[in-house]
Amino acid sequence: MTATLRLVDVPTISSTRRALSELSLSVARSKRVVVVTGAGISCSCGIPDFRSSDGLYNLVKQQYPDVVLKGRDLFDASLFRDGTSTSVFYTFISKLKQSIDVAEPSATHRFIKTLDTKKKLLRSYTQNIDGLEERVGLMGSSSSGAKTVGKGKAKIRTKDVRNVQLHGDIHSVRCMSCSAEYTCMGDHLAMFLQGLAPDCPECASRLEARVARSARAIRVGTLRPAIVLYDEPHPLGDDIGAIQTADMSRKPDLLIIMGTSLKVHGLRKMVKEFAKTVHASSSSVPSTTKSKQGGIVIFVNKTPPASEWNDIIDYHVEGDTDTWVEKVIDDWKKWRPADWEVQQTLVSGDGDVSMSGGFKTEKKISTPKGKNKLKASKKLDPSEENLPPDFADMVLSTPDAIAARKKSAAPPLSPSKRGQCASHYNDVESSPSKRRVSPLKGQLKADERKALFTETTNSGFVDHNEIRDLSMQDIEDEIAKLKSRVFTGNAGIKPRKASTRAIPVGKTRKVDERTRTRSRAQPATHRVG
Repeated sequence: MTATLRLVDVPTISSTRRALSELSLSVARSKRVVVVTGAGISCSCGIPDFRSSDGLYNLVKQQYPDVVLKGRDLFDASLFRDGTSTSVFYTFISKLKQSIDVAEPSATHRFIKTLDTKKKLLRSYTQNIDGLEERVGLMGSSSSGAKTVGKGKAKIRTKDVRNVQLHGDIHSVRCMSCSAEYTCMGDHLAMFLQGLAPDCPECASRLEARVARSARAIRVGTLRPAIVLYDEPHPLGDDIGAIQTADMSRKPDLLIIMGTSLKVHGLRKMVKEFAKTVHASSSSVPSTTKSKQGGIVIFVNKTPPASEWNDIIDYHVEGDTDTWVEKVIDDWKKWRPADWEVQQTLVSGDGDVSMSGGFKTEKKISTPKGKNKLKASKKLDPSEENLPPDFADMVLSTPDAIAARKKSAAPPLSPSKRGQCASHYNDVESSPSKRRVSPLKGQLKADERKALFTETTNSGFVDHNEIRDLSMQDIEDEIAKLKSRVFTGNAGIKPRKASTRAIPVGKTRKVDERTRTRSRAQPATHRVG
């Protein structure tokens, strides 16, 4: 059963005052709020209504006295079937757009933005076409910034949309042929005021291109306000349905309905689905205000809801929406002041409030337990007590001092950035196995090497596998001496005379194969000594 709370009874009836305070506390404690709004939240913004003596209907009748149209007929898709009703519609929309341009957001619009700032707003759904929610910082679904840019049909970025415009936006115009959208400008309003529709620039450019290549001409469409009329499909209907499904899956815990009579069929269906989800979800609302298990549904309007909403709406707050939201904010600040604390911003001496000024943060590196334990602090000498500090050892934390310390005590470079050399270690820091060895260590002098390889103690023994240093003598003399030793004692064999032809540097003379064979065939008895 719906409980009715009248705002006018707050000063006189304590029970009403207490119940409204508990509702304010439930708003403050909620975490995922869904807000549904209608034309009632914009009545205090300076936008004239439709049915009063100075309303928009009477202004239109002054220009078209012979036309009889009801209020619903001006927002019905069937008006485009007749040229006169279409002209009346364009004139009406032009005057409405001029009134909206000079209007200012109300307290209710700012309240919805406050919920978003406090990270409590799950999403806002509105029937209004005035776009005042975007002026307070809530990006709408019809905004160009919320749509993807690319080929094909534009899609909505769900995460960026904070306010879903169920009936479109009056600040945009759309082509009736190619569906191209543009921002509504002054020249568009001037033609709408005369009951005329401007041509679509996209269709005109395509027509010109086709005529230039001798192709068949196409029809040029006209621009109309990008609002959704009765019995007309929404251009973004699929995207809005996906957003609603995603919001219900996140289990909202509070539903607030403000400024609407809930007579549009599509809106009634959406509200019932959200209310069912809210009642089924767990909530942090005080138990004294919960008529059911789960979250609550609050309806704020001057007129009561129909009887079909008795089991759906928990509380009907009768009165103006601006008055109720102001009371909610006052009670919120009173009962939960911590939610309204603002972190102070540090300001440097030159007035710089950014973090790039004189204030800096340093990251502390924690040492794991059991590794690199900190050494005990050095004990002070009792004789050094109460001595004035040495200013040379003091460390200043000013930006200039920090920069100077960084320059003077630069960290050691990594091995990959050190100077290139034979080793990454020097002879002092490295271990003995990694120290560099001088290239001259262990080598013999030239004269010692000559004596070693030329003055043998056993001249009779010849080892053909030994390594000889031929760089110290002429190669021809060595070959002649070798042959004379080998053939000593063989009287019947006369050694071949060595050739005296000079051998070019870098080439080795080939020894006669027969001489090499006879040298290997000599028995061991011919050795000398």
